[in-house]
Parts: sequence; structure tokens; C-alpha cells
Amino acid sequence: MIKLLKKLEDVYAAAAFAEAGEHETAREIMREEKRTEKRDQITPRPRIQLRASGRDRKN
Repeated sequence: MIKLLKKLEDVYAAAAFAEAGEHETAREIMREEKRTEKRDQITPRPRIQLRASGRDRKN
């Protein structure tokens, strides 16, 4: 529900800027929304083990 309200707020803000002649600002607001969506979908990468195993290790 919160995502929907945020999206509507952004759309109305972009529409208000577009009506006032600030077309580039309206486009920027809508671009920010798309970037946020993509970031939410990123999955964490698995960690890579950097150490050698303890087996057969000599000092």
C-alpha cells in the first residue's frame, strides 16, 4: 500500500511540474521512480571464500 501511495505522489508531482512548463523536472521525477524499482529487485551475491582450506596447510 505504501509503494502505491508513493508512486501516486510521484505521478501527481510530475504532472504538476509538467503543467507548469517544467518538463525536464517532471521527467527526472519519473526516472527516479524507475531507478528505485530496479534497486529493490537486486538480490545479494553469494560471498566468495578467500581463505585456503585448513587441510594440508603447513606454516
